[in-house]
Amino acid sequence: MDNDAVKGKIDNVINLVKANNPEADTEMIYKAYNLAKEAHKDQKRLSGEDYVIHPVSVAYILAEMQMDTETIVAAILHDVIEDTIYSYDYIKEEFNETIANLVEGVTKIGRIGFQSKEESQAENLRKMILAMSKDIRVILIKLVDRLHNMRTLEYMRETKQIEKAKETLDIYAPLANRLGISTIKWELEDLALKYLDPDGYYDLVHKIKVKKSAREAYIADVIAVLAKEIEKVGTHAEIYGRSKHFYSIYRKMKSQNRSFDEIYDLIAVRVIVDSLKDCYGVLGIVHSQWTPIPGRFKDYIAMPKPNLYQSIHTTVMGPKGEPFEIQIRTREMHETAEYGIAAHWKYKEGRMDAKDNKYEVQMSWLRQMLELQRDSEDAGELVETIKVDLLNEEVYVFSPKGAVVPLPAGSCPLDFAYRIHSDIGNNCVGARVNNKIVPLNSPLKSGDIVEIMTSKNSNGPSRDWLGFVKSPHARNKIKQYFKKEEKDENVQKGRSILEREIKREGLQQSNLLNLNNLELLAEKCSYKTLNDFYAAIGYNGIKIGTVFQKMKLLFPKEFPEEVEEIVLKKPSKEPKKNGSTVIVAGYHEIDVHFSKCCNPVPGDTIVGYITKGRGISVHRADCANVLNLVDPNRIVEVEWNKYSTGSFTAEIHIKAREAQGTIIQISKTFLEMGIPVTALNAKNEKNEYDFFSATFEVKSRRELNLLIKNLNKIKEIIQIYRV
Repeated sequence: MDNDAVKGKIDNVINLVKANNPEADTEMIYKAYNLAKEAHKDQKRLSGEDYVIHPVSVAYILAEMQMDTETIVAAILHDVIEDTIYSYDYIKEEFNETIANLVEGVTKIGRIGFQSKEESQAENLRKMILAMSKDIRVILIKLVDRLHNMRTLEYMRETKQIEKAKETLDIYAPLANRLGISTIKWELEDLALKYLDPDGYYDLVHKIKVKKSAREAYIADVIAVLAKEIEKVGTHAEIYGRSKHFYSIYRKMKSQNRSFDEIYDLIAVRVIVDSLKDCYGVLGIVHSQWTPIPGRFKDYIAMPKPNLYQSIHTTVMGPKGEPFEIQIRTREMHETAEYGIAAHWKYKEGRMDAKDNKYEVQMSWLRQMLELQRDSEDAGELVETIKVDLLNEEVYVFSPKGAVVPLPAGSCPLDFAYRIHSDIGNNCVGARVNNKIVPLNSPLKSGDIVEIMTSKNSNGPSRDWLGFVKSPHARNKIKQYFKKEEKDENVQKGRSILEREIKREGLQQSNLLNLNNLELLAEKCSYKTLNDFYAAIGYNGIKIGTVFQKMKLLFPKEFPEEVEEIVLKKPSKEPKKNGSTVIVAGYHEIDVHFSKCCNPVPGDTIVGYITKGRGISVHRADCANVLNLVDPNRIVEVEWNKYSTGSFTAEIHIKAREAQGTIIQISKTFLEMGIPVTALNAKNEKNEYDFFSATFEVKSRRELNLLIKNLNKIKEIIQIYRV
């Protein structure tokens, strides 16, 4: 795609943002676009388009949702940290910390290591939940990123199409629904169906198209009758018809085992009015014109869905005896129904009112998800429980005092009990539903009045309850109970393991097992109490190797190796041209070596560390090992000797689209630049990506950056990062 076409797309984003909010900072959007264009200039999508088309398209969809400027800018930059040389710090300096955090949040969700499929999905879900809890706009960008990728999925191979479509239907569409963003949910579902069952999808498209004109004429007659009656009472209303989405029809056909010809309510009429009072006034008009079908009336205004959705739904027998659905809502309800949590960012330019009750409802759900992911140590269990929470339909039951309690469909009285309070669940001995005593595993239905009977003499929950509770919240609380019950056993086991390993290492037990030192160690390992720490060791919640790493940082003197005494010679005024590569605190000709954990090269900002027996170890200043050091007295200032020459080891990891010949192109780039390669390894993760690691010798950071720039010209390469 030529530059004019790309420029036209960003202009469309700017124009839409201005239309939504004339006071928006469009200069910052242009600045983000110019950075993204530069960062992605040598990258192409599978479609052959310039890569920058993707982030600009994501930004345009978010602009259609009337999102704030910071979200638009972060969307344009959302692949910059992951796929290019630009860093979090650079974006923070050039824009602001909020935008940098949004970009990093989106990047972290997609950055999965070499794990099993189940572990990767679980880790991705954990990252999504954590990102949402910090700033929910991260997940809005990620949802729209997935939406645009699904729109262009045709360019991927079939196996990858199916994998992405299934993940979209399992996670992303339900997540959009849970956040109330129906516009994204519907399109994701339809696009996923297109690749998961193409025959069923296109057959449905054809059948709907055949009768489209007849249905539109029918609905036009209905709208004309309704508009006339509403006008008579002086109510202002916007009325229009909308077709049911393909996946909605497809799912109904499958779940009810019905053919297409047996699905009648393919079109719904939507009425948008000015006030709550008008909603019920219009409902009366509708029921006076057409006969309501029993059991097909739902008042989501009185009982909103957990995703904030509010509307009245009623299905009536229309002209010619054909049923159709009518939805009635206010303008504010409509915006929330279309854009969910995103509607609350409209025009606010990144500022969310903490007192917004609807926003707080979503935050309450996120807090439950955070608790779930913290307490779940099994990857498969986490994936399944979150899927249950996202995918399940809800039932709405009442407490004896009339409070509405939403629960997953199929929930039993125990789910209700734990939703009220964990103590009520743990001490539950019976339940009444609609004033009748029922078994604790009895399924609840909407409208049931549920009363829980408790006893102080209860023996606590039964493990059998895990077999029939439906909500992840109840399941989590029951498991927590048994984990606590088993804690004493795990505390003793963990204490024995720690004592045994300290003895096996030949360390001084009297010092390391001192109570004060143990409590300090537990705190360093993020446990509130020593018993929590012991218990975690006992049930393998923390590895003993991790414990010893923390122990070495806290109590280095307890470990046998001593810090080498280094005698520094008096410095000369100028470093010698043939002297040491690195000058230590103004000195040279000192025993130094370069750390293999970060492989610094001339041009990097560096620090020195006094090692145990090997002189000064030189690290990059941003090296994680240096940042985690607890003894600042062993850090010394170092700088590069400007006269030094020679080669330095560097290592990079490369992520590329699966294609034959990529490794040859990588090798050719090294050869053409005259850079010696000591190791080049390839790994395929049974998906569309290949992963390469390369170890080589360079003279400077400048040469390394030039190498990365040249490698990025290989169209299959998606991401390069330095180790």
